[in-house]
Amino acid sequence: MTKAMGRLAILVLLLVASVVIIRAQKGDFLTEEEEDKLREAQDPSERIEVYAALAQTRLDRIDEFRQRPADPKYDTGAYLDQLVGQYIVLTDELKNWVQVQYDRQGDMRRGLRKLLELGPKQLEMLRRIQQTPGPYAAEYGKSLRDAIDDLTDTLDGATKALAEQQKKYGELKREEKAAAQAAKVREKEEKKRAKEEQKLRKRQHKRGVPADTERD
Repeated sequence: MTKAMGRLAILVLLLVASVVIIRAQKGDFLTEEEEDKLREAQDPSERIEVYAALAQTRLDRIDEFRQRPADPKYDTGAYLDQLVGQYIVLTDELKNWVQVQYDRQGDMRRGLRKLLELGPKQLEMLRRIQQTPGPYAAEYGKSLRDAIDDLTDTLDGATKALAEQQKKYGELKREEKAAAQAAKVREKEEKKRAKEEQKLRKRQHKRGVPADTERD
């Protein structure tokens, strides 16, 4: 009976751990305020900036807590590993958003530029944390390496996406400019033709030639 209860307890613990991992992967660690910010940011660029800002808050918290003195009442190492995991989830969500918007041809140029401005600073911060290990480094070291690899991959993708979008929308602007110029030429020709027809009607009127409507 005791063994059966022990196995049951282990199964319950594994189930709870799985639920926690799934919730973290879905971003259920976000506060209501953070969820509202993401929900309201429907513009492709705005959503990128929100993801980058939320990721930065996790980095700042990691840097703060890892420098705190050890306290036996708290499992600081596990908390730091959890924060790094949240950072990875946010980076993955950002990467997925960029891919979806790229496929949908959403204009992300402003957001991508902001990401490529903030991203390298976050990467530098992650590497600094890695190079200056504290007392809890063993507990979050692997997650930290994953975060560095993940962000590096995200920035590479963002660089390529921005280059493609600048090329694409640059071409669209040239096409729009050419179309606008063609429209102006047509408008000018229409005005010129209307003016010439008006002059012709005036000359015919002076000569006593009836207009087309009078002939009918």
